[in-house]
Amino acid sequence: MVTLEDLRTPKKNTWCPGCGNFGILRAFTSALVQLGVEKDQVVIVSGIGCHGKMVNYVDVNGFHGIHGRVLPLATGIELTKPSLTVVGFAGDADCYDEGWGHFSHAIRRNIDMTLIVHDNMVLGLTTGQTTATSQKGFKTKSTPHGSIASPLNPVMHALVSNGTFVARGYSGDVKHLTSLIVEAIKHEGFSFIDVFQPCVTFNYLNTFDWYKARVYKLQEEGHDVTDRQMALKKSMEWGERIPIGIFYQEESPSYRESLPQIKDINLTETSIENIDIDPILQSMT
Repeated sequence: MVTLEDLRTPKKNTWCPGCGNFGILRAFTSALVQLGVEKDQVVIVSGIGCHGKMVNYVDVNGFHGIHGRVLPLATGIELTKPSLTVVGFAGDADCYDEGWGHFSHAIRRNIDMTLIVHDNMVLGLTTGQTTATSQKGFKTKSTPHGSIASPLNPVMHALVSNGTFVARGYSGDVKHLTSLIVEAIKHEGFSFIDVFQPCVTFNYLNTFDWYKARVYKLQEEGHDVTDRQMALKKSMEWGERIPIGIFYQEESPSYRESLPQIKDINLTETSIENIDIDPILQSMT
């Protein structure tokens, strides 16, 4: 049985003291311990940004990709070897800016993997510029007079794209976030968690205190996770009260289950000795 100590690495953690990423890291490793998965059966994929260092701090298989490409990489891994537990980690800029198109299609295809987005509403690694989720009026190096664009609503977008597991967490509540990650990994299909992850260095607006005064848990108020219309309504709540938890969940065939030729096999274990592609190549000449 894997333990928290088993998942530690000797890498020095270089996140800023107090960074919201620490909560996500602890919640994820705690979830792996609760699930009882073996280290060699987990692979995590990260992109560019402060979140990208996750692959350095968890002792499981890891792939650190380029900006906005977490989902294509994770999709390839999942379709090639479905026996693995595949978890993607992305930042708000990484996923909702450069990777926006991949996000949309991974949801609608219902790829059997989990995506956890570190949403701090600012570009932290490049020292503080706006992202797609930055709040209107937010002043940064790139918007000295305040952001004029309306922020994206990732949860709403996932819902209208027919997401089968749509959730939001808060890194200041590690226990609750751990429970969300456990349920997301257990879900068969694409599971998405947008995580409020305060950037203590560059985001002066969306702080731990700001979230603490506003977030509330959907499940404590009797929210029905099978009601997509109510989930949509809840996804639009913003201001004095902001919901976290599972917005929507349903059982639906994953992308792989609709591909009978690879449904029950690992492509890495498939023999190619008797496959002749010459006829295909000749047909193209």
